[in-house]
Amino acid sequence: RKPSEGGEGARQLRSTSRTRIGARAAMLPLSLLRTAQGHPMLVELKNGETYNGHLVSCDTYMNISLREVICTSRDGDRFWRLPEVIIRGNNIKYLRIPEEVIEMVPEEDLTKGKGGRGDGRGRGGKGGRGEG
Repeated sequence: RKPSEGGEGARQLRSTSRTRIGARAAMLPLSLLRTAQGHPMLVELKNGETYNGHLVSCDTYMNISLREVICTSRDGDRFWRLPEVIIRGNNIKYLRIPEEVIEMVPEEDLTKGKGGRGDGRGRGGKGGRGEG
């Protein structure tokens, strides 16, 4: 069989990719952004515009502030130099961050609770229907 048909070769490919991903430390997007502060990055928006600049700050909604920015139009034929830009997080399509910044991100323990309010049982305390 061919590896694409699910034979021995396909199993081997899957296991090697799994180990490669497993060897990578768990990282949360906001911790990556906090680590990237002061470093250059490229931001592409859903509308196709790109922004190249240095990350100044970010918040929990992934709104980001960049300085020394070069904005490129969606078709790539117009450029603007801007001193500072604030981008709303829900408009971001993807971020390109240098590899050396990614290597600096501290390892996260994803087994901890989310740290939010309450005990995770929804609204109203004790339980569901019929309780009480």
